[in-house]
Amino acid sequence: MTTPIGALHRAIMRWGEAERTSSRLSLQRWVDGVAYVDVQARTYADYWTRQNAAALSGDGPLWVVLGDSTAQGLGASSPLNGYVGQVLNALRRKGTPWRVLNLSRSGAQTRHVLEDQLPFLDGLKPALVTCGIGNNDILATPPKRFRDHLRQVIDRLPTSSVVMDLTVPDRLWRIGGAVSPYVSGINQLISNTATSRGLPVAEVSRYARPPWRGMLAPDAFHPNNLGYRRHADALLAALPSGVLSS
Repeated sequence: MTTPIGALHRAIMRWGEAERTSSRLSLQRWVDGVAYVDVQARTYADYWTRQNAAALSGDGPLWVVLGDSTAQGLGASSPLNGYVGQVLNALRRKGTPWRVLNLSRSGAQTRHVLEDQLPFLDGLKPALVTCGIGNNDILATPPKRFRDHLRQVIDRLPTSSVVMDLTVPDRLWRIGGAVSPYVSGINQLISNTATSRGLPVAEVSRYARPPWRGMLAPDAFHPNNLGYRRHADALLAALPSGVLSS
């Protein structure tokens, strides 16, 4: 079955072959990158589904991940080279058999965390919950609804949670410069709401900053392994001291 991205990819390939101009070749490389990450979305989701089954049947402290494609690790060379995998490796470094239940989904928005991900916490007793959501709401959700959803998400998180803020776009993308003040305001809301509940905030916006050269996947949107290192550093810095020492 032909997917929309597959059809677009083939169209650009034919266009690029018709006239090998530098602009067309650049666009073709970008579409190749988008197609590459599009395939990852399916294979990485399958990976985490298998890992989740093992986590639920295993022993050791449980970390539950809520979020979108960045929590899936899209853009990294493997699911475990995303920020979840890198942080999990750091948690296990002292010999504690941490388990991770990754409930994130590629394309997820705040409403999906509310409707589909948070309900899975019922009956669980996680030692750690992390939530990084909102990237897909920036252009897709009306501002008031976006803010309301974020408040609801943070209010429903357990006390063992860490909230991640959003990377602030820069002028790498024309639209990025336009929405940067808006995203900064959303991050302030995340900080204020989490702080009012006594929840730590992982300041991804402070760790993941330009220059982006060498930090992005072929789709020029998702982080690569090194880009996810910045996300992991932000999360590790925000973890309660008892988590890393366990």
